[in-house]
Amino acid sequence: MTDSSFVAKEPCPSCGSRDNLARYSDGHGFCFGCGHYAPSDEAQERPSPTTKRPFVPDDLVDGEVRPLSKRGITAETCRRMGYRCGIHRGKPVQIAEYRDPASGQVVAQKLRTGDKEFPWTGDTKQPWFFGQHLWKPGGRRIVVTEGEIDALTVFQTWGDGKYPVVSLPNGAGPQTPKQFAKQLEWLSSFEQVILCFDADEPGRTTAAACAEMLPPGKAFVVSLPLKDANEMLLAGRVEELCSAIWNAKQHRPDGLVTLDDVAEDAAQPVQVGLPWYLPTLTQLTYGRRWGECCAIGAGTGVGKTEFITEQVLYDLHELHQPVGLFYLEQEPKETVLRLAGKLVNQRLHVPDPERDPRLVRDAITKLKGGGKLHLYNHFGSIEWERIRSSIRYLYQAEGVRIHYLDHLTAIASADPENERTILEKTMAEIGGLVKEIPIWLGFVSHLATPEGKPHEEGGRVAIRHFKGSRSIGFWSMFMLGLERNQQAEDEVERNTTTLRVLKDRYTGQATGHTIALSYDPDSNTLREASPFDQTPPSKEPSNEDF
Repeated sequence: MTDSSFVAKEPCPSCGSRDNLARYSDGHGFCFGCGHYAPSDEAQERPSPTTKRPFVPDDLVDGEVRPLSKRGITAETCRRMGYRCGIHRGKPVQIAEYRDPASGQVVAQKLRTGDKEFPWTGDTKQPWFFGQHLWKPGGRRIVVTEGEIDALTVFQTWGDGKYPVVSLPNGAGPQTPKQFAKQLEWLSSFEQVILCFDADEPGRTTAAACAEMLPPGKAFVVSLPLKDANEMLLAGRVEELCSAIWNAKQHRPDGLVTLDDVAEDAAQPVQVGLPWYLPTLTQLTYGRRWGECCAIGAGTGVGKTEFITEQVLYDLHELHQPVGLFYLEQEPKETVLRLAGKLVNQRLHVPDPERDPRLVRDAITKLKGGGKLHLYNHFGSIEWERIRSSIRYLYQAEGVRIHYLDHLTAIASADPENERTILEKTMAEIGGLVKEIPIWLGFVSHLATPEGKPHEEGGRVAIRHFKGSRSIGFWSMFMLGLERNQQAEDEVERNTTTLRVLKDRYTGQATGHTIALSYDPDSNTLREASPFDQTPPSKEPSNEDF
């Protein structure tokens, strides 16, 4: 071939260019657009036994270069990247060509049908990315997209083909890390590997998994305001797309942030959290914040259900927040009647033959006028896994961020021999869940029998009395104890509950303070006996409380 001379330019049968293939005097041709090599007639007739010809599949689909008008992609971009339109089994398809980087030969095609199916032709086991044949290893940076359309988009908008961009062969999913690993050596030759995947959960999860496979410092992840790169193009936000690629953040393992990541948020004024229905408790704790869980403990019949009912009603009707209730020892019907009864100052959950049925219906209608209430009917199943899935669903589908669980101890009741282990595992998952979503969760815990005065007779509640106290004390932001002497001869004392703040991890200032609560049977309310009359702690908390 060294003795041959240039004869003329011709169309390339591989990439479709009009004049990129040069034909030489000995008959061979070479395309300077896609690298396609056409041997001479003599070489085709007498191939060298030592020459290994590239594999040419016999089921490839013919196609022509066209602009993808609905996607905003030009014909020139499609030609350069190897993306065509054709007919497969009588139906129009788009054709993404996958080429051997060494020979430039098409070895596989990924077809895109009108109903978004993606059949393959050729060598379906090929390990390469779409567009990989265009780029030599060892460059400054390369962009990896989730799909071919996004690769075409970035190729066209980000430097007009000056910078390397490729696409995953099968999008984001469980199979992606394995496919990504096949080209890990080639990708690692670039100084920066910029992952521009879809801005949805599969895209983010897959980007993180792929980033972890690359050498430290090489992976950068793009954050897009819209779903993907092509949506950015169609929305006319090309500058934002390019800026997002240039400013992609270097991947760091989960949990690591820099000062720059949190500086702006930290500079904002600190706000009081969601208030409690008790003004003094709000003043002491600065309210409730997303990402917190609060433990509530009391003896049997002391009034924890009454306390939670008041708080739930406040969240619904004063804060207008949707609430999720996971009551494991109370039927949804009773819960509704307790809540509705607070609105009409009557105990609707207890029998009363003289009660007008219209009063109940009116009270329930009034209850519906607050925030949206979601009740959990466990049907005898109290597994934590099911409760956790329900909390996730309510947060994601209904926007519920306030949840109550009554009670934690019931989750371990099916296996009393392993109660401690189950409670420790459940509390660890609760501690992670409230921050991950994030939500606020209040939960009730049963208490162990104390030495000395029983809790039902006004005995003081301590952290060590909570069943599973070690894990509850570790994961809870706040812990509250309720104390009441149900056996007192004096009616006022019998209807007075002491709320004791056992733990305040937020500031520590509330720990040890108590608030007197008075129950009024006539109005069916539990209120502060003397609002803002705080009782100082009787002693500094000690390790024996834990």
